[in-house]
Amino acid sequence: MNVNPLKTLGTFGQSLWLDYIRRDLITSGQLRRLIEEDGLRGMTSNPSIFEKAIVDSHEYDEDIRTLALEGKGVNAIYDALSQRDVQRAADEFRPVYDKTAGNDGYVSLEVNPHLAHDTNGTVEEAHRLWKALARPNVFIKVPATTEGLSAIQALISEGINVNVTLLFGLPRYRHVAEAYLAGLAARAARGKPLQQVASVASFFVSRIDALVDPLLETVIAQGGKAADFAKKARGHVAIASATMAYQIYKEMFWSGRFKELAAQGARVQRLLWASTSTKNPDESDVKYVEALIGPDTINTMTLATLDAYRDHGDPKARLEHDVEEARLVLERLPELDISLDHVTRQLENDGVEKFNKPFDQLLQTLANRSSSM
Repeated sequence: MNVNPLKTLGTFGQSLWLDYIRRDLITSGQLRRLIEEDGLRGMTSNPSIFEKAIVDSHEYDEDIRTLALEGKGVNAIYDALSQRDVQRAADEFRPVYDKTAGNDGYVSLEVNPHLAHDTNGTVEEAHRLWKALARPNVFIKVPATTEGLSAIQALISEGINVNVTLLFGLPRYRHVAEAYLAGLAARAARGKPLQQVASVASFFVSRIDALVDPLLETVIAQGGKAADFAKKARGHVAIASATMAYQIYKEMFWSGRFKELAAQGARVQRLLWASTSTKNPDESDVKYVEALIGPDTINTMTLATLDAYRDHGDPKARLEHDVEEARLVLERLPELDISLDHVTRQLENDGVEKFNKPFDQLLQTLANRSSSM
């Protein structure tokens, strides 16, 4: 009998989550089968995912019609549709949440992406969504922008679960972990319990290679000694970044500072590998799954990547196999006039826009459909 590679991930301490949500996934029973047969332990969503789910199906038409007849505006309609899906999915995952004592079984909903650079607006929106969802096993997604850091700290201190999204750079990841620890410390100082507060840091992977590899290709085309290193680095910068992020994770959460909080019931903020679908068609479609398997991590996959890994995954604990090589790759990039800080800033800015655009398109679609109904 063949062993399911997806289920085997758990033996290495990694949780499998799905980067997708859609009404019929839940109502058809497919989500429950993924939980039972593949060991799925959580789900993430974003404005782009909801835009595809609602625009590309008629599953939501009846609800849109009802809400439009009630006089609801497009923002209220979006809230209702997205929150219902997240609540239903969270209810499907509730047994996982209970069985794992709150370690897994979460579903994420993102704040309005236009608030990415608005700390107060993000905090207010997160409070609203948290109250509306009314489930312990949900995350409110907050972008890891400079303004988002203060929001993360405030929300954690208030006991709201946070999935930190659009995280690309190592210095920013360290700031995210600091914000989480500061939020826990502030909560503990007020005598509030820490046991039920959860957070993950979603480190986006493949998009790094998608931006860096063309720069390396330019160096390779020029030839010379620099080209030799560029060839070795091509296709490896994203995994090297994730590898070093995990070293920061160990530094932050294996420290005496966190142990004091852990003694009061605090949970670690696990690293979640996001954007793990391979962008380069010439590379393995499970590249960013295979390389990043390790304890206390999560990999959130699209349905296509999940299906591919079920079919031909080869799970082994590889996350720390080449730490020094990963460190060397990142240290030598400046020799090629490639600034990883510049790259990750661009990815953050692009990422915000990639969520703003589909969100606005979705609202326009809802306006068109509700008016026609």
